Amino acid sequence: MLELRNLTFEADGKRIVDDISLTFTQHAFTVITGPNGGGKSTLAKLIMGIERPTSGQILFDGEDITALSIDERAKRGIGYAFQQPPRFKGMSVRRLLELAHGKPLEEEHCISYLSDVGLCSKDYLDRDVDGSLSGGEVKRIEIATLLARELKLSIFDEPEAGIDLWSFSKLVETFRTLHERNRQDILLISHQERIMQLADEMIVIENGKVAARGSKDEILPTLLLEFEPCGINKKAGDGYAG
Repeated sequence: MLELRNLTFEADGKRIVDDISLTFTQHAFTVITGPNGGGKSTLAKLIMGIERPTSGQILFDGEDITALSIDERAKRGIGYAFQQPPRFKGMSVRRLLELAHGKPLEEEHCISYLSDVGLCSKDYLDRDVDGSLSGGEVKRIEIATLLARELKLSIFDEPEAGIDLWSFSKLVETFRTLHERNRQDILLISHQERIMQLADEMIVIENGKVAARGSKDEILPTLLLEFEPCGINKKAGDGYAG
């Protein structure tokens, strides 16, 4: 279980995350949303250890991990998917899955992980993770590597960013599958209504603070009503002030 206690992050004299305290529901699909510059991505980076808080604590399974490195957090079962996943020229998808898993994988397991994210293994296992892959393909491969790690908590930072509508639809299907199987806790930052519809719980972050929290049935109608003139995204590539 993840818990944040009075978490604060300052940069250039500005509070990006302002004294946030949250206990996340275990075994839940949690979507964090809110306007641009509100602190959502920074909060995700603080949880992963990419950024260090100015003050406050981060606890995971009862352990204070505030001072732990990214690698140490990863060893405890926390994974992070970037808005723009890295590409690796000369590294096959098969090898990347094995590196994520930490040891060699039987082909059937590689096939299973790729199938879980909607990719046909025979078309991808021996391809390099390079510029020949689309943005949507690279993102789904990155999700497959998180599955291969058998994490306790997966964090996704705006996975819909920069991908086409077809890839976005496939991505939504992937998250729906993960959610239904309940294989891990999911914390996902998004402005997409279709992704929000998958949530067990939603948290709105604005001006570095928690502006609202509740089920999607409680939060989403209010957001749609309040922001529809400037658009909560109903498709990939548009912008609810994200």
